[in-house]
Amino acid sequence: MRILIAAAGSRGDVAPYTGLGAHLRHAGYDVTLATTDAFAPLVRDAGLTFRSLPTDPRGHGAVTGRRELMRSAAAFVTELGHGFADALAEGTDLLLLSTTTAPLGWHLAQATGTPSLGVYLQPTAPTGDFPPVVTGSRSLGRLANRAAARFALYMTDRLYEQAVAQLRHRLQLPALSAARMRRRQEQANWPILYGFSTALVPRPSDWRSGLQVVGNWWPHHEATERLPPQVEDFLNAGPRPVLIGFGSMAAGHGERLSDIAVHALRRAGLRGILQTGSAGLTADGDDMLTIGDVPHALLFPRLAAVVHHAGAGTSAAALRAAVPAVTVPVTADQPFWAERLAALGAAAGPIPFRSLTAERLADALDRVVKQQTYTRAAAAAAAHMAAEDGAGQVFKAVQQLTDR
Repeated sequence: MRILIAAAGSRGDVAPYTGLGAHLRHAGYDVTLATTDAFAPLVRDAGLTFRSLPTDPRGHGAVTGRRELMRSAAAFVTELGHGFADALAEGTDLLLLSTTTAPLGWHLAQATGTPSLGVYLQPTAPTGDFPPVVTGSRSLGRLANRAAARFALYMTDRLYEQAVAQLRHRLQLPALSAARMRRRQEQANWPILYGFSTALVPRPSDWRSGLQVVGNWWPHHEATERLPPQVEDFLNAGPRPVLIGFGSMAAGHGERLSDIAVHALRRAGLRGILQTGSAGLTADGDDMLTIGDVPHALLFPRLAAVVHHAGAGTSAAALRAAVPAVTVPVTADQPFWAERLAALGAAAGPIPFRSLTAERLADALDRVVKQQTYTRAAAAAAAHMAAEDGAGQVFKAVQQLTDR
């Protein structure tokens, strides 16, 4: 059986599917991951076939606010729609679609008769339990939360409208709006598996049938992989350090963030590892180390704390490692995950990106490192997550579709 996983966005939007794809490959499926060219090495390192999607999120500039986010998203979706039909090779038996690719993938599935399944990293379906993840973290009340989520979906459909029209024309399908296709999928109870932990987001009781929270899909890395020697040497040279990194966020802010990070760590009396990322963080000194990309699963359990932007994948990785966090959300769904970590007691209260100072960061680090309540909360969440099998649940769903 040939499975195509389609995912697009930043590294955090793609890397979890390498682990999911590898799991399905080991189960005997022929798995292709279609994503942007920047992540071809990740895909191939996981033993999966790579197929190119026609866009690169890094080409749309720095994103630190909602206006920039909307402009960047509109440009990204338009590019993604160009040539998206080429991602589906003849003979594909099943489409697994991410949050960003589903509004296009539905039309491919209709044109070809290929079964499809949603594999999402964020809770997108309206609920009264919490507001939509892209609008902030403050609850508006049950009715207003649902209304806000519907409006967020409406805005998403508007972003995809032009790309959907062009794609349907290419596929020789009759005109159909993005919103109408979404309603069709909802009415048909199109199945979506959400790849995050119920430790962070329990399944809302008011969700429609067909929606499941199954647990995380973790980025693939080989069992024999080890940390680079310079990282091992630094870890072994003193007390557990703190990692500070912003992933694909904060491009152009490297000098300011590096200065804040170094001053905060030294004020708190902590050793630090700065992960370069898109911001370009860097630091010098015997008590500091600058690194590039390394597997979270190998590094995080060796740390005293993690300072991060509260992306879904990084938030989950810190919890999985039973390590407390200080979150500095930048945009999109990051305030949502930051508040979830804080509500669990596994992180200090979020520090908004624009409000970050060395003093605020040092105070927060002092609390999460010295007060064991944060570590205990993270450890409890880690135990919960260890009992989940996100990739295994997707495998079961694929089997059920195959049987039908």
